Amino acid sequence: GDILFLRMSKEPIRTGEIVVFNVDGREIPIVHRVIKVHERQESAEVDILTKGDNNFEDDRLLYAHGELWLQQHHIMGRAVGYLPYVGWVTIVMTEKPIIKYLLIGALGLLVIMSKD
Repeated sequence: GDILFLRMSKEPIRTGEIVVFNVDGREIPIVHRVIKVHERQESAEVDILTKGDNNFEDDRLLYAHGELWLQQHHIMGRAVGYLPYVGWVTIVMTEKPIIKYLLIGALGLLVIMSKD
């Protein structure tokens, strides 16, 4: 229910950063903390391991079948700030369309009644 502000940067990802990543085969992005970064000397590629703060184990079970690490192309951005609970408005309106229609109707009624 929070709204996250993300930043994309060329700087290397560091352990402890909170990242948003997409896993092949999953529609919804995941927001978790980086717990390990492995830089490959020969190719300069970076392997990234993540874990949810409230989870006991790392995220390897969430990754695509056969993948043990994330790569840079999986990362959508780094969390740099958030607005708590603001996202609940969109969640409620998506899951309960009647609330959306009631809100639109109330706003329309307000506009009609405020005209002189």
